[in-house]
Order: sequence, then structure tokens, then C-alpha cells
Amino acid sequence: MRAPGASTRSIHHGQSFAPDTGTVMPPVFPSSTYAHGNLEGFDYTRSGNPNFRILESVLASIEDCKYATVFGSGVSAITAIVATLKAGDLVLCEENLYGCTVRLFEQVFKKFGVNTKWVDFTDSSSLDVITKERPTMIWLESPTNPLLKVINISRICDVANAHKIPVVVDNTFCTALLQRPLEAGATLSLTSTTKYINGHSDALGGAVCTNNSTWHKNMIFAQKSLGLQPSPFDCWLITRGVKTLSLRLERQVVNATALADQLAMHDSVNWVRYPFRADHPQQSLAKSQMKAGGAIITASLKGDINQTYSFCKSLKFFTMAESLGGVESLICHPATMTHASVPSEVKVLLGITDSVVRFSIGCEDLEDLNNDLHKALNQL
Repeated sequence: MRAPGASTRSIHHGQSFAPDTGTVMPPVFPSSTYAHGNLEGFDYTRSGNPNFRILESVLASIEDCKYATVFGSGVSAITAIVATLKAGDLVLCEENLYGCTVRLFEQVFKKFGVNTKWVDFTDSSSLDVITKERPTMIWLESPTNPLLKVINISRICDVANAHKIPVVVDNTFCTALLQRPLEAGATLSLTSTTKYINGHSDALGGAVCTNNSTWHKNMIFAQKSLGLQPSPFDCWLITRGVKTLSLRLERQVVNATALADQLAMHDSVNWVRYPFRADHPQQSLAKSQMKAGGAIITASLKGDINQTYSFCKSLKFFTMAESLGGVESLICHPATMTHASVPSEVKVLLGITDSVVRFSIGCEDLEDLNNDLHKALNQL
């Protein structure tokens, strides 16, 4: 018999830590401490909890890897990785990263001597930069936030692995259902479980997956020593949410594919970025690296910041809000929201202008979303 598929593995979480009850869903274990000498080896929830273990097991199974470590948020997961670095270390970062990742590197860890160099990893010359700089770590997103650049993960990992340089890939926009960074050679696959994994905008979480036992020990150490652990209840919510990941993502991708085409035809739109559209600069790479184009669309509107804000606020079924990946559709203004902490000159250089908006496409009826967008665009 073939191995169970990802959808099956996301539903059948395995151990419930309550075998005598016959419970189908695992309970929440809110205890902060445990009696010494218990059979499962728990001592203090900062060091581990049954709900952590259950979610970690599910995520490792979906990612098809040996280890997963859960954290209190996506930023906590990022912090756990960067905290392994020391003064003088250099991280080569894709120039278009999530704004909070940029803020952590530039405003927090820079004070402790961790250096960053920002590189356009869609440029083939970036491979020479790896060889020349010999960084301590390489940090990627693909597709990037919010411009949806697609990075050739395998090619970068081939060069990095030859020099024994660990590669981190933030896979939040895709999840393991659409893209497998570890199979492409990455050392660590990072995701904000707040987003698609949970899918209901009601819990914070993050996770780091790996096949490397040393890195797994590093993550466990960071979870415990830095207090980056999630709450048992949030883990329970995310374990529940991930069971419908494949269903939700399938609907979201169908909606996003259609809406990207509709947006691109409207006179009030300058351009649209969606990885599987023919006009995406890295479309062929995206189709070879991803199973589908995802559910994020980025667009540039023909309007100034006031008109763009008015457009965002006039939508009925797209809430103007941070975050993404939930069943409900959202719209974000990156320049003043997710990337507000990025210096203005850097945003201009990257192309994150006041007219750029990012759509997180949900599970609503496609006709309703399409009508909503066109009504607001016509008013623009």
C-alpha cells in the first residue's frame, strides 16, 4: 500500500495523550507543570506540552521530515533561528522579506553584532555573492512578501550546501502542500502557523521543520530557554485547523487564479503579480517549484495613497487587515502596514509603493469576491 497522502496525514494526528478515553480529538492540556517522574517525561510547559507534541507530529508528517518545533508565533520561530547566531556572523537575505523579519535583523539583532547583506536572489549573480561572502546563513522567502518574487531554492541550496551554509526558507505563503523547501535542499523550513496552517485567524503560532538533528536540538533549546513556546490552547486550535488545510487551500487557489486574471484586465490596475500567470517574471520557475500558484495576489493600482486607501476601505468582502491565509479574504497596504518599519528609500527601491496592495484570497464564493473588487475598482 502507498503511504497516506498529505490530506490524510493532516487529519490523523496520531497520539492524543488520553488513550483511555477514546477521544477522537485530543484535549487541551493547560497545565503549567507536571508531577515529577511521569511516563511521558513532561516537567514544565515551557519545556514541552502534549499539545506541542501533537502539533509537531502533524507538521513533521505533512512536511515529510524528521523534526518540527512549534513556537508562539511566526516571529518567535524566526527569533529562535536567528538566536543561534553570534556577533560577527553574516546572513545573506533576500532583499524582499516580510517586514517583521527585516525589523528583527536591522533593529534587534544588529545591536548584538549580527550582520545582514540584502541580495536580489532572482539575479543569477547572487550565486557568486554566496561564494564570495561565505555567509553564516542564507535567508529566503519564496514567493516573497509582498512582491511575490519566486526564488530558485534548489539552485541556491546547491551552492550553499557545497560550502556547508545553512539555508532558511520562509514557506508561509505556500505551506508544504504547495512547496517543499527541505526536498529542494534547504536546512530549515519556517512557517507562520497563524496563517494557512491554522486558517481561521484565531490563533498565533510558528514552526520550524528540519531533517537535521543538531538544528532540531537548537530549536528545542530556543523554545525553552528564550520562552518562545506557544500556548497549549493555540496549539489545539492549530491542530484542529490544519485538518482542513488541503480543502481550504484548494478553494483559495481556485479563487486566486481567477481573480488575478480579472484584476489584470481592469483599467484601474497597473499590474498584477501572481506566480502562475504568464506575465510573472519567474512563471516557469514557479510552475516547476510549486504545485499551484498560491492564494496571494499583489497588484498596483492607478491611484495615490488616498485613493488606494479608499479602495481598500470600500470593499465589502475583503477586510483591510494584517495577516493572511484565513478562510476570509483580506486586503493589506504593505507600505503602511506589513512593511511600515522598512525605510522609505528601501521600499521605493524594491517597488513597494503607495499604490501597491496585497490580497489574501479566502474561501468565499468567487462571484461575490469578483463583484466586490470590480465595484471598488470602478469607483477608483
